[in-house]
Amino acid sequence: MKKNLTILPADTYTVVNKTILSNHDRKLIRMLYQPIMGHSAVSLYFTLLDELDKLEILSDNLTHHHLMATMQLKLEDIVKSRKKLEAVGLLKTYFKKDNINHYVYLIFSPVSANEFFNHPILNVVLYNNLGKTEYEKLINYYKVPRLNLKDYHDITCSFNEVFSPVAGRSLEIVEDIVKKSNNHPLLNQSIDFNLLISGIPKEMVHEKCFSSDIKNLINALSYTYNIDDTTMMSLVRDSINEKGYIDKTLLRKSCRNYYQFEEAGRLPTLIYNKQPDYLKKPEGDTSKWAKMVYTFENISPYEYLCAKYKGTNPTSRDLKLVESLLIDQKLSPGVVNVLLAYVLKINNQKLSKNYIETIVGQWKRLNIETVEDAMRITEKEHKKMRKIIHKEKYPKANSTKEILPAWFNKELDKKEPTPEEKDELDRILEELV
Repeated sequence: MKKNLTILPADTYTVVNKTILSNHDRKLIRMLYQPIMGHSAVSLYFTLLDELDKLEILSDNLTHHHLMATMQLKLEDIVKSRKKLEAVGLLKTYFKKDNINHYVYLIFSPVSANEFFNHPILNVVLYNNLGKTEYEKLINYYKVPRLNLKDYHDITCSFNEVFSPVAGRSLEIVEDIVKKSNNHPLLNQSIDFNLLISGIPKEMVHEKCFSSDIKNLINALSYTYNIDDTTMMSLVRDSINEKGYIDKTLLRKSCRNYYQFEEAGRLPTLIYNKQPDYLKKPEGDTSKWAKMVYTFENISPYEYLCAKYKGTNPTSRDLKLVESLLIDQKLSPGVVNVLLAYVLKINNQKLSKNYIETIVGQWKRLNIETVEDAMRITEKEHKKMRKIIHKEKYPKANSTKEILPAWFNKELDKKEPTPEEKDELDRILEELV
């Protein structure tokens, strides 16, 4: 249901504030979250906050058309921004189907700067997006100066030293009082915990060792450092202390050291990431087009480059170029794959930086984020180029047929492919993976 929801401008929504947001929180969102989510997502967050009543608790029932008019954005762009807010834990969305569908948006505070910079995912993505210099500036901004209190005495008064006891009956605990509340980034489980736990001797671990908190950490570290189940099992086993619990600090350090050893000292980058779920095409379409989309969405730019290098390691120049597309240009992994496929196809298997930057500039202005959008724009631009060539009677016009990307001029239907079409699709997929 989650992937197949179709939102309409007439659909209504209510904003519910689940927290108390301070000016410090607002600054933290702009300084730490915005480099990860982008300006539109931050703008949506503050726009939803502005919809609240005077007590900043609840909004009226509003339509998404109202939100489109307020932000001057297309509904699909608002949905993309909403999903980014959900992914980093600033928003939770609930849906109720009716004649006019209704959404409830729960607003949460950001995590503290301390939690952010020690988070196994957020801090790495921020580093990748900003680079070392800007990242260290933020670290220094949020650092608390340390005072040496060695020669001082703690003379703080306790409550009973100041106030006299008061007789009275105990009052019931009131749960529904406004309080500061934050949510944590969402991450689908990538580790097989049944396999991992079964591979560690029971006598080594306490029965409460693998709490939900520990599982979330292991899952996040696996995602950040691209660690498979078997390797993570070994790293977890080496991080178990004498009481049978996992030392979180040691596990973090072990994962980082493992990654840097495998990657010659480099920090993790986004080139190993695949298209995030919220930008993927809904399942169920069996057309050739949909299968090509699926392929681009479920392979990382690094894996795609390796396939083009026939399984060998890509050159450092090409890796840096791809890394720049993900970090500096903030293209999604699936879109980068389409871009690589297109440029390699029309440029004699060469990745020309200047040519790529020209295409990226156009795609950024058009807000291309999904694989389907990228495939459609390359098809459209290439057809336009062919028409110009044909109009000018360019001698080599016929050769353009040979350099079309594999998905061009395919019928976009949902019928079951014929045996001949399946053979053709298998050949195309074999070239990609």
